[in-house]
Amino acid sequence: MANELAAKGITVNAIAPGYMDTDNTEALRNDPNRNRSILERIPAGRWGTPSDLDTAALFFASPASGYVTGQVLAVDGGWLAR
Repeated sequence: MANELAAKGITVNAIAPGYMDTDNTEALRNDPNRNRSILERIPAGRWGTPSDLDTAALFFASPASGYVTGQVLAVDGGWLAR
């Protein structure tokens, strides 16, 4: 899709969130063993927050990303870089 739309000036990108501190992960965060296991594998050492995703979305929506297309931006505290 990114290739098809690039000539029209349309960029197509995605955000891949890591473990986020949301209602969906409440059970994981409240379980001491599972929480510790997850945090040990996140280089940033913390759960992501929805506000961590805000800046990624703002980047893709801004002119600063005008020449960026076909990319997936991992917002995961370094999880994939391990």
